[in-house]
Amino acid sequence: MPDPLRLVVAEDHTLIREGLVRILRDQGFDVVGQAADAPTLEELAHELRPDVIVVDVQMPPTQTDDGLRAAERIRRAQPSVGVLVLSQYVEEHYAMELIGEDPRGIGYLLKDRVADVDAIGDAVRRVAAGGSALDPEVVAQMFGRRRSGDVLAGLTPRERDVLALMAEGRSNIGIADALGVTGAAVEKHVTGIFSKLGLAKEPTEHRRVAAVLTFLRLSH
Repeated sequence: MPDPLRLVVAEDHTLIREGLVRILRDQGFDVVGQAADAPTLEELAHELRPDVIVVDVQMPPTQTDDGLRAAERIRRAQPSVGVLVLSQYVEEHYAMELIGEDPRGIGYLLKDRVADVDAIGDAVRRVAAGGSALDPEVVAQMFGRRRSGDVLAGLTPRERDVLALMAEGRSNIGIADALGVTGAAVEKHVTGIFSKLGLAKEPTEHRRVAAVLTFLRLSH
């Protein structure tokens, strides 16, 4: 059996942090460090080299976006570290700033999602494996602002559903389960998305990343 994923958790509210740590440990993760402010998070990430950091956007010392900025600095210093950012509200620009040019190993969830223990456990595993995990509400809000003249307008309604689930970080199997369709049907839709976005000649994993980035940029 592989060793459990090693996590550092950063949240300034003690009761919330303790509850989050308990949930993550119950999910089988090894929480090796806890931080109540952004500077401590950076110190622990440098010292402990975790697989994933789980951090609130708003952290001391300024209680603005210190957690997000710390996460960005940690990613630059340690590109292999997965980052799962938690936010009280849907703030798309936070997600976009964190993702930058590559959504791999990045997650952005609303704090309300923490109550769904399976959802947060799945998100941690996704980012640790180099996948992405965007909150469904963030994805839905972005799709709701889609402009009729952009390339996404050429997708069928089902292809848009599939792309939205890809943006959340779902695998083809996960997409099939969510939509109640077969894996073969999902593969057909994914192929159609790649073709319409001009990504047919790229390697498969690069195409998934490029498709998600196309969605995020055109929806932002």
